[in-house]
Amino acid sequence: MLFSDILGQEHIKSHLTKSVDKGRIAHAQLFVGPEGSGTLPMALAYAQYLLCGNVQGENLGGNESCNLKFNNFSHPDLHFAFPVTTSHKVKSKPVSNFYLEEWRQLLEQQPYGNLFDWYNLLGVDNKQGQIGVDEAHEIVKSLSLKSYEGGYKVMIIWMAEKMNTACANKLLKLIEEPPEKTVFILIAEDEEQIINTIKSRCQVLHFPLLPEETIASGLVKNFHIEKSVASKIAHQSNGNYNKACDLIYQDSEDIQFEKWFVVWIRSAFKAKGNKSAIHDLISWSEEIAKTGRETQKKFLRFCLNYFRQALLLNYKANELVYLEPKSENFKLEKFAPFVHDNNILEISKEIQDAVYHIERNGNSKIILTDLSIKLTRLLHKKSQA
Repeated sequence: MLFSDILGQEHIKSHLTKSVDKGRIAHAQLFVGPEGSGTLPMALAYAQYLLCGNVQGENLGGNESCNLKFNNFSHPDLHFAFPVTTSHKVKSKPVSNFYLEEWRQLLEQQPYGNLFDWYNLLGVDNKQGQIGVDEAHEIVKSLSLKSYEGGYKVMIIWMAEKMNTACANKLLKLIEEPPEKTVFILIAEDEEQIINTIKSRCQVLHFPLLPEETIASGLVKNFHIEKSVASKIAHQSNGNYNKACDLIYQDSEDIQFEKWFVVWIRSAFKAKGNKSAIHDLISWSEEIAKTGRETQKKFLRFCLNYFRQALLLNYKANELVYLEPKSENFKLEKFAPFVHDNNILEISKEIQDAVYHIERNGNSKIILTDLSIKLTRLLHKKSQA
């Protein structure tokens, strides 16, 4: 992957290429950034620059046969680890090597993709993947071998926060003192979920959200759409290029999420003193509970963001509002007054608690029903202002 193909983040590109040019390469690096900010594409471009001996800040001019191997991400000294789970293809002890074909497909088609996209590609949305101790054994084994081309070996661990404790403990010593010319690149969206003993052994690079102008330029270049359309989509994407691409294809899960959210909110408003509306909330909870846990968690995070956007609009911070509802007869302006100082903290806490319990395999129907009833009470609270 060429650095020029990566949107924005110029200061990070410069830092990484200069560190290689000067021979100051940290053996363990942690790339932290929100979804769609380009952490994975940057890791791929950096690995290519390092392995192929490229020069002058771009993946050109080095070992051309090496650069060609990166076209399909099959360089023998480039290794990957990422969250996996059992599937129709792998019945037990799943590790990344069993899913390399699908992984390369994701890198080719959606290098800015998220965990939700990855699980959809695998067809395992009803399960939660992890990077387990079996993966740690594979990592130790692959990095104990000599470099195929006699240079560096690079191990990219995507969504490193999904490492379980057993895996993290197994890799501690290796990350602290890796074999000669071995570089770890850990990629994470949530730095707080990575155990401190791993984080303390890494040089951390933080990726900011992408500016609207950068996303708009990328959309014009990659999708050949009009600049005005690209600018509108870039505004709606809130710094997330992956979301911008979904909006181009009208393939964003947010479209379905918004429909669920609107039904939920309307039922919650009706439910005060209305038994039939309570039944509607229970039916809604049953419908959402039938989806996979990753879908449920992503939907609840979408709801949390929706409430935050409504709060910003209510308090006249219009320049920070990027959400544009697609549902008929549901206006953010009309909903905003019901989200205020006297309920937003409780709403946020209840949604985050629901995500926590779903992540730990609680009964989704019970969790969502409980959340719905609490939401009914909270939406009817009056503002203190």
